[in-house]
Amino acid sequence: MPKNFVLDQRIERASDAIETGAAAYRGRWAEACCPLIPGGVERFDHVHLDLGCGKGAYIAAMAQRHPDTLFIGMDSEPVCVVHAAQLVLDLSLKNVLVIPGDAANLAGIFAPGELSSISVNFPTPHPKRRHARLRVTTAEHLDGYRSLIAEGGMLMLRTDSLPLYEYSLPQFKAIGWEVVCATHDDRAAHPEQPITEYEQRLTEQGATVHAIYARPASKPATPEQIQFALDMPQSLIDYLPEDLFADDYIPYGMSYAVDNLRNRRQHLAARQNA
Repeated sequence: MPKNFVLDQRIERASDAIETGAAAYRGRWAEACCPLIPGGVERFDHVHLDLGCGKGAYIAAMAQRHPDTLFIGMDSEPVCVVHAAQLVLDLSLKNVLVIPGDAANLAGIFAPGELSSISVNFPTPHPKRRHARLRVTTAEHLDGYRSLIAEGGMLMLRTDSLPLYEYSLPQFKAIGWEVVCATHDDRAAHPEQPITEYEQRLTEQGATVHAIYARPASKPATPEQIQFALDMPQSLIDYLPEDLFADDYIPYGMSYAVDNLRNRRQHLAARQNA
């Protein structure tokens, strides 16, 4: 954080773009958040959730392009909530709101079918097996999003982490989601996606953006489907490429695991050559 950054003061300063009582708007986000403009529209046509919105660059760019859509950014980190809200205010955006929270709280904040779409941009991969339940793309989390997304709506995952992509894709399929697009180069597949400062920095370091676009299953996942997904390898180490990212770029959140495996391979090679 910058020097002299006082979180409470920044929250107060950006409070006009932060909603701490989000549950009160469940089922009526499109109407309740529409600006009161004489002769204007009475509700937004769509409601989009950016789960793990970070500093808000993605939803800010999307909101400028789609004024008929209410964009809601959610993040569990107070610093990210403050930065995203301040960006909304600086750009005078009337169709963006930021709320604190995470994937575990969604059913209490949004009614069934209330969301037109969900985006998940560069989430924390949580590579260790014991942290797997925290990933936003577990089968259980995906099944929780299912009922919140309107018919024809879509969830989009974009990540620089190949292991997270390789873990997530079978999770979607295991519970019956329709994978519309799965790509290892989302910038080429969807050039219209906003290029945020974060993505620009990653790509300059050598990252490529892997992405999954999927529509929810029509029915809830069965216990057997959930168990099938849980029986898949849960540690992202199991999804690391054989070359352990031979180039210089290592995905965000994976450096510790990659360095450990590289060291173990070097020690094993040294013993074999001794």
